Amino acid sequence: MATDNDLILDAVDAFVARDVLPVAHQLEQQDSYPHEIVEKMKTLGLFGATIGIKYGGLGLPSSTYAQIVERVSAAWMSVSGIFNSHLIMCAAIERFATEEVKERFLPRMASGELRGGIALTEPDCGTDLQAIRTRAVLAGDEYVIDGTKQWITNSVEGNVLAVLVKTDPDAVPAHRGISLLIVEKSAGYRATKLKKLGYRGIDTGEVLFDGVRVSKQNLVGPVEGQGLKQILSGLALGRINVAARGVGVARACLDASLRYAQERKTFGVPIANHQAIQIKLADMATRVEAARLLTEKAANCYDSGERCDLEAGMAKLAATEAAVENSMEALRIHGAYGYSPDNVVERYYRDAPLLAIGEGTNELQRILIARQLVERNPV
Repeated sequence: MATDNDLILDAVDAFVARDVLPVAHQLEQQDSYPHEIVEKMKTLGLFGATIGIKYGGLGLPSSTYAQIVERVSAAWMSVSGIFNSHLIMCAAIERFATEEVKERFLPRMASGELRGGIALTEPDCGTDLQAIRTRAVLAGDEYVIDGTKQWITNSVEGNVLAVLVKTDPDAVPAHRGISLLIVEKSAGYRATKLKKLGYRGIDTGEVLFDGVRVSKQNLVGPVEGQGLKQILSGLALGRINVAARGVGVARACLDASLRYAQERKTFGVPIANHQAIQIKLADMATRVEAARLLTEKAANCYDSGERCDLEAGMAKLAATEAAVENSMEALRIHGAYGYSPDNVVERYYRDAPLLAIGEGTNELQRILIARQLVERNPV
């Protein structure tokens, strides 16, 4: 008997086959935003996937959410990014905002009326978020925001951002002076789309805040100075999402390579008969399964309410490296055909490196994993 989880995944599979796969190649090549796909995602409820039922969302566990992301990413990774950044923002609001703020924003975000993103990175600040320069000064009942954010997903086509700001630039340590504000586009920020090697179609922008005013009621949490903790908590879900994306891309590379290796012949036999190709396929399949299991473990840990930064970091590291490695192997198996933009593996090869950079670089993941190992296993 089919479970609710099975029905949801079946609906996602149908959506991918009907609405994503037929148009993914053309939209990606044109770097065109998938407006029609977004409307379908609203209907499916994907913008409310992990938002609580109380606020109009589906209330899905992250384990189910990770399976959704894998399926979507295997078809076109960019589509998963549209609701990933949105749901990281929603997770921070649902965990830390006042009930008034939750009720004001989450139902509209669950429906897709508001599509959000997280504005963290700045031109001179990526991983080191304590070094941000964007300021928010309280003037009466409003914050006045000045600064620039860069590489922000959903900033151009979306209409609300969770913006990390300095509310007390003199605070020591610095994180005590950092807060998180909800800023709707109607407040007046300007976003310009940036060009990228891969991850096309989705809007990634530079955002300018020039005297933008928002109500002090848009502060996430009851007091200032909690923003870094709030957004880092949301990034645990983000890393599980990116890990699931890695599984999806790695699997897509394997599937394409398996098909091609059985169709392409050299020396009178399919290249799948050659040991050199067999070794590549075996390694690719092993990476996919290992990455999927680590992602599932991290998602289950997140759902349990336990601290999961170690598990999420391991999943993100393993799955995204699997995507990078499998994309290279897929290109080699396809040879010159894989190097053509007419072949889907060329897209995988351009998309995969982003996963090793986004949501914290894999170099940072290794450091965080090692620190957690030491912390959890004191001598």
